[in-house]
Amino acid sequence: MSEDCDILIAGGGLNGPALALALAQGGLKVIVVDSRPAPARAEAGFDGRAYALALASRRLLAVTGVWPRIESPQPILKIKASDGVAGRGPSPLWLGFDSAELEEGPMGFMVEDRHLYAAFLAALRDMPGITLLSGETVTAQEVDPQGVTVTLASGRQIAARLLVGCDGRQSGVASRAGIRRSGWGYGQTALVTAIRHEKHHEGTAHQFFMPSGPLAILPLAGGHHSSIVWSESDATAQAIHALDDDGYLAALRPRFGDFLGEIALAGARFTYPLNLTLANSFVAPRVALVGDAAHGVHPIAGQGLNLGLRDVAALAQVVIEAHRRGEDFGSLTTLEQYQRWRRFDSTVLALGMDSVNRLFSNDNPLLRAGRDLGLGLVNAMPGLRRGFMRQAAGLTGDLPRLLAGRPI
Repeated sequence: MSEDCDILIAGGGLNGPALALALAQGGLKVIVVDSRPAPARAEAGFDGRAYALALASRRLLAVTGVWPRIESPQPILKIKASDGVAGRGPSPLWLGFDSAELEEGPMGFMVEDRHLYAAFLAALRDMPGITLLSGETVTAQEVDPQGVTVTLASGRQIAARLLVGCDGRQSGVASRAGIRRSGWGYGQTALVTAIRHEKHHEGTAHQFFMPSGPLAILPLAGGHHSSIVWSESDATAQAIHALDDDGYLAALRPRFGDFLGEIALAGARFTYPLNLTLANSFVAPRVALVGDAAHGVHPIAGQGLNLGLRDVAALAQVVIEAHRRGEDFGSLTTLEQYQRWRRFDSTVLALGMDSVNRLFSNDNPLLRAGRDLGLGLVNAMPGLRRGFMRQAAGLTGDLPRLLAGRPI
């Protein structure tokens, strides 16, 4: 088979470009197929959408040349988690994390979507061995013992030795490969926007657990803007989203509180239905899944992108090392090494976030008392608290080289 590339990546969001950069650094020829016109997202104005990047994810972005290009990353210096009820404020028992307790520095960084994507786009354009096909989609794939042939919406066919699905929770790559999914909906919808607030956020991220769902308040650059991810029941979220800006703020204020002073909307408003979806396998012959294509999780801990970048680091290391040994890096034997590395960890974390959401998204007085006490006890135990911090920063477990800040 005459190959057009070594690896074709379907999906040009964030995981796809990250994987392309890592693979190209290892000497592989990569094509990224992105359904969206590339410049539009990079050149968008401020809309408040942002990602919480763990310390280990920042290391990967540094090694692949993305981090130095990112504009205005906001360090997450502290995290405060508490139970609460709208209009009554947070519980007096809470759990706090302070990055001063970590030798490695801040636990993570908040980066706006537009700045992160622009940095990826610039890095892709400067990296030899990568071709970005914008405004294209994969419509068919055919596997044979030597590789995979992909057909695009334009009719063009591309031959590769490996196809990677970075195409989201409803992955076409996974579906065409016969990979089924397991999961369930939460009956919750996330309301996402940005706010401007009177007081400085001091680099602190807040997570309020309320009966209807969690409210995350995430610090953005400049000190007086934050991104919020606010979960409500589907019906309530739809009703709030339909309100004008004044009505939306009136619904938000009793949930948000006044600890940052007066607040105002500062960005566009978005909604996302919340569910858990896990691919029953992360690999198939000549196919691997990464990010949301493999595992779509609840945003309660802001780990979605970080989980995807862990996949990126593991798959890149497995593929590059096989390539250097002269092995068939697209074979199922090679890909199963990636699955063994990532599937158990991803599933455990996804189910753990599911359990936390179920534990806190109710107003049972006995559960409320128990979870408040639990938060307070963990907060009073420095060793346990530090262990949770290291896990949230992505510093625990069998880390691939990129997440440890080392090239493959």
